[in-house]
Amino acid sequence: MVAAGQVRHVLDVDDLSPSELARALDLAETPDPPAVLAGRGAALIFEKPSNRTRNAAEMAVVALGGHPISIRGEEIGLGVRESPQDVARVLACYHAVVGARVDDHRVLEEMAATRAVPVLNLLSDRAHPTQALADLLTLRQHWGGLAGHSLAWVGDGNNVARSLVLAASMAGIEVRLASPPGYRLDPVVLDAARALGGTVVEADRPADAVAGADAVATDVWVSMGQEDHASARIDAFAGYRVDAAMMRGASEGAVFLHCLPAHRGLEVDAEVIDGPSSLVWEQAANRMHALRGLLVWLLGDGGR
Repeated sequence: MVAAGQVRHVLDVDDLSPSELARALDLAETPDPPAVLAGRGAALIFEKPSNRTRNAAEMAVVALGGHPISIRGEEIGLGVRESPQDVARVLACYHAVVGARVDDHRVLEEMAATRAVPVLNLLSDRAHPTQALADLLTLRQHWGGLAGHSLAWVGDGNNVARSLVLAASMAGIEVRLASPPGYRLDPVVLDAARALGGTVVEADRPADAVAGADAVATDVWVSMGQEDHASARIDAFAGYRVDAAMMRGASEGAVFLHCLPAHRGLEVDAEVIDGPSSLVWEQAANRMHALRGLLVWLLGDGGR
């Protein structure tokens, strides 16, 4: 288990080394994982609504012998009723790990700074590492390996894109990005991905990014908290919908990824997300397996 002074956190995928990321993926596919949470609790904080993340996290904890306790944001009032630091210290009295789905990434950083308990990012405005691991796991199962393949991201350069670009770069996947001006990934993220050994290129048109790609990924154009800007965002992303014609420009046998929820007719057409190239349901299932592997790594391998 994690020894004193060796508390590790996963606030984004680059908190792991490439070899640690590969290990977490291996652990996600272990048929009989070690019960690293036997007799212990896992606090799961949700400031944002959740379908896949909550179900995946709770069932991953149960599979490792633990007891998940999901906590709504308003129950503890992070940063209002109680500071993130105090919340982390209190929860460390009862739980082996704290997972949190938060509005502001800085809350996770403040909780992690106490070093009281391992902190796992279940989604923030900056990153979504557990989704990125599920995506890599899905692609590895489909392809049989990751290095040497290519992935096109079409759409918003958001938190999901950030984590996926970093994870793909660590795994040896070439990444092509197509986002409208004003919605592209921060160049700092691209530099970080390249520093990890990744090949990351930006395309002016979605068709250029998708050309010959082995996988095409996208996300919603209007995320939680952006509803007031929905009209402007939909206008900006005109031409970025992943449709059958766009998928035909990818490599033969190319697959489609979407973290869900999806809006058919906006960022993706129904015939793509519900068609034979879609791996979205495998992705959804792998949210649980990826979380299980990450928890085993965080509470076992990651502390050695």
